[in-house]
Amino acid sequence: MTVEQQKKFKYWQWRTILGTMIGYIFFYLVRKNFSFALPGLTAEYGITKTALGSILTIAGLVYGVSKLFNGILADRTDGRWHMVTGLAVCTACSLLFAFGPAIAGWFPFEFTATLIVVFSALWIINNAFQGCGFPPCSRLLAHWVPSNELSTKQSIWNTSHSIGAFIAAALCGILIMGHMGTDVSGDASKVAEIAGNLGLDTDAPRVIAAAQHYGAWKLTFLIPGIIAAFGVIFVIWCLRDTPKSVGLPELEGSGAGDTKKVSEDQNSAEYKEFVKKHVFKNPVIWMLAIADFFVYIIRFAVLDWGPTFLQEARGLSAQMSGWTIVIFELFGCFGMLLAGWLSDKLFAGKAHRTCLFCMLGATIFIVTFCLLPESTDPFSLLIILACAGFFIYGPQALLGVIASNQATRKAASTANGVVGFVSYISVAISGVGFGWISDNFGWKWVFVTMIVMAIIGFCSLLPLWNLKRDAYED
Repeated sequence: MTVEQQKKFKYWQWRTILGTMIGYIFFYLVRKNFSFALPGLTAEYGITKTALGSILTIAGLVYGVSKLFNGILADRTDGRWHMVTGLAVCTACSLLFAFGPAIAGWFPFEFTATLIVVFSALWIINNAFQGCGFPPCSRLLAHWVPSNELSTKQSIWNTSHSIGAFIAAALCGILIMGHMGTDVSGDASKVAEIAGNLGLDTDAPRVIAAAQHYGAWKLTFLIPGIIAAFGVIFVIWCLRDTPKSVGLPELEGSGAGDTKKVSEDQNSAEYKEFVKKHVFKNPVIWMLAIADFFVYIIRFAVLDWGPTFLQEARGLSAQMSGWTIVIFELFGCFGMLLAGWLSDKLFAGKAHRTCLFCMLGATIFIVTFCLLPESTDPFSLLIILACAGFFIYGPQALLGVIASNQATRKAASTANGVVGFVSYISVAISGVGFGWISDNFGWKWVFVTMIVMAIIGFCSLLPLWNLKRDAYED
């Protein structure tokens, strides 16, 4: 490249990194809002944690399949329009979710059961199109970032996960669920209904809090949906597909020259054989997928059930539980950035070694959190959980980087699709599994299960210690 081309490339590289980060944050706003609505849905409609966990599980499995499908699709499509399509549908689903009770009222069936079906349908559609979020970003990053810089720069990009969840927690958990809604605490019949749904006395703090913010859960879908609508416009304006799209030469070995040639190559027998060998028959990709499975169990256990657990088992307010998740995500950002930097600087790009130490740290702090007595002050709970987030987000960010480097740019999105698909099978445990365990055995056994999963995740990374940084030489 000429000096002028290098300058232009650097501009578009960082525009792509920051643009995909912001675009993915909008996806998070209309996905992680559901977790903060759970206490309100239980209080107002008596929907059990097992039922809500079932919605999380089914939708999560659909998301996993969607990531696999969209991972394969992303290697063949324009990343910008792929993202736009997914975000537009997810935005519509979030807006419709706020009107779920009104929709359920149209049908002549038992209301709560119909409401669960409506919520399930909307959330399944949402998660089907949530799969259009990460795979296009993976494709774009692989085409704009050289492999020797990918760990650091994709770790920067992966902070979008934490920033998205951070904003969702602050907006939905603290602002909306903690300060909005209608105060019906003076309506005895409403208070009695909430108390019955929660199985508590009418003067219980959780009943009073739910009555003071009645209906706030609807705003956790409506407000993020409106914000995400602006995100659709932003993605259209900000992103372009590959360097070729803006008149720049492609990175060496990217295989992204003339669009027509790329399309022909990707439908050729040679390309399909390449994908089969480097992805579907590659044991390293499957080992990464298994490790990611256990990482996601821990991460989703905190994100999906954290607000409910902290309110039910530790007596925290909606605002305080929201702040706990915010700090968890903030520490996760720092953990990701440090893990990426260490991978490139200390381990010469061998990010799998960083992941091993991160899983060990996450296990230690989850064990510590589980052993804390119920009388532990909220600040100590917050710090210990935040430290667990600091370590768990390293593997969450880097396992995709390892998969990209092992499959090379030609099949990076497909490899990440496979890893993402397996990781989201984890919702069978973190969703309905943890919901059922909580309903029947209590929160203690949820954390015991998390500890076991963390230990297995650590052990699954051990065989990868001597793995090469990438497969480009092959």
